[in-house]
Order: sequence, then structure tokens, then C-alpha cells
Amino acid sequence: MTQPQLDLGFEAPLDLGSTETPPKKTKTAQPVESFQAGPAPVQDPANMARELDKHPDYRVLKRLAPQLHFDRAPQGPVITVVLLDTETTGLDCAREKITELAMLRVDVDSVSGLPCGPVTVFDGLEDPGKPIPEEIVKLTGITDEMVRGQRLDEAQIDRLLQGVDLVVAHNAGFDRPFVEARLHQFADLNWACSFADIDWKRQGQSSAKLEYLAMAQGWFYDAHRAEMDCHALLAVLCTCLPVSQTTGLARLMAAGKSSAYRLQATGAPFEAKDALRARGYRWNAAVKVWHTQLATADLLEAECVWLKSAVYGQRSAQVQVEQLDAKHRYSTRDGLRSTRTL
Repeated sequence: MTQPQLDLGFEAPLDLGSTETPPKKTKTAQPVESFQAGPAPVQDPANMARELDKHPDYRVLKRLAPQLHFDRAPQGPVITVVLLDTETTGLDCAREKITELAMLRVDVDSVSGLPCGPVTVFDGLEDPGKPIPEEIVKLTGITDEMVRGQRLDEAQIDRLLQGVDLVVAHNAGFDRPFVEARLHQFADLNWACSFADIDWKRQGQSSAKLEYLAMAQGWFYDAHRAEMDCHALLAVLCTCLPVSQTTGLARLMAAGKSSAYRLQATGAPFEAKDALRARGYRWNAAVKVWHTQLATADLLEAECVWLKSAVYGQRSAQVQVEQLDAKHRYSTRDGLRSTRTL
């Protein structure tokens, strides 16, 4: 008797008497639409930075852009200021040489302490006549190839210095001896130091390093090249000091009119050298003495107290003091000398 055929959906009728596994019915795969992500929406970096800066756990730094013109009219007489920085082959001005000199010349309003008008820029390289040490190359990026055959344009420097009232450097005790040894015109100018002549600690800053002061204002920059360091210094000195309520430029213009003091720790014991160095004293190899500069008579008195306690162990000692006007400050030239007993 013939068995009825059952249509179970297979392509061939199933043989119920067979022990073979029936073939599986295949289904044709349907094409799937592919999804491609579009480009992410472009966001304005300035808006992103502002939003991020609102969060209490983040602080945003902006690259400092050099400013070459200040659109403000002076309220009173202007003081012509040059901000200066050098790069050198080392620290000792008696043996090392300048590899780069940068200067910004700008007029500063004597009433507001703010710059006005154009900024004149000088930046020049010079061949020191000897190889630049590897550690200096790493620090500054200035190589022997960059300075080979280069020489500072003395005529351009002389024109830039005509009529200048004040030269400012951030660590003038380092820069002034180098530039005076190279260019005699600097010895006839008044100088101020933005590192030493402003009490940055009193102004709420935990460091007087230029990079730190710029970061405190929300800026970063490529440091250790002379011109960019000058632009950073100008930007920092344009800001208002929170305690004195004047700009840094105003404070330095006042310092340029006053006397300072060079204090020599005469006969300081050898074991005090680390304390002296940490305090900011410099070693004068020619006369074999540690020395520092103080911006005011009050600071001189306080330093003499520290010397007697920390260096001379409360023993009686005689130290040498030089009174320096702005033409002698931060130079290696002598001022009005006197001897003081501690």
C-alpha cells in the first residue's frame, strides 16, 4: 500500500522509512545596510577651553601670543623700557659667551604702568667662538650650526638703545655682566631686575621663575629662547600685582630710581656654601667671596641678621656693603663701599 506523501516544506519528499538525516532548509541571507559614521562635529577650541575651565578639577592654559602693539593712549609721560634676555654657553661671564640676545623696546605710561604703542623687537644670534655644551643645546635648542659665522648687529642694537630710560631683565645679575662685557653701551643705562626687585612671595606667588609666573596668569610658552622669554616677561609685567595694586612695570620703574645694595659675605666658612647658594648668593671667583643684591635698605638689614645667624653662627663678623644706583645695580662694577660689623 502506498504511503501518502507529506509536504513538510523540504525540497524533496521525506522518505519516512529512511534513517538518513534530512537536509536542512537553507535561507537566502538578506543584504544588511552598512552604517558609516560621519565626521565628528568640529568644536571651537576656545569654547571647549572655557567650558573645561569652569570645572573645579581642571585648569586650562593658553599659548602666550606675542603682542607687538598696545592700543592705548598714555595718560602721562612715557618711560622707554627695554626688556632683555640672553642665552649663553654657560653661567660664568668671565669665561662664557653670548649665543643669543633678544630685546623688546616699548613705551610705558608712567601713570598706569602699562605699555602703549608699538613694540620694537631685536633678536640676534652670535658665534661664541667655541662649541656650545651639550646640556646648553638641550636646554635652548641653539646648536653650533645655527650660530656659525653669526654676529650681533651692533648698529641695530645701538639704534634700539637710543633714548632708553630703563633696561629690565628677569635675573639681571646674570644678563647684565654678559651684555656689558660684549656691548659697552649697557653700562651707561639704568637697570632693574624683575626677579629680584619685585617681592613675588608677598604678591602671593610661590615661585619667581618666569615660567611659573606666566602659568599663574594662564599662559604657557616655549621657554629658553631669548625672544619668547622677553614676550612672556612683558605679558607678566603688564598684569596688576595683587598686593601693591600696580603693574610689575610700574614697580620696576620705581626700582630704577632708587638705590640697591650688594652684600658680600666676607670670610664666610666653607661649610656655609650650600646655604648661601640656596639663598641666592653668587660666587665671585675673582675675589673669592659670596655676594647677593638687596633691593632696599630694609632687606639689607634683614639679610645681615640672617647672615650672622645662618652663616657666621652668631659670631661677630665684618661684611662689605656696596650702595648701588641703577647704573651700577646687577653689574660687576663697584658702587659706594662700606664695611659693616655684624
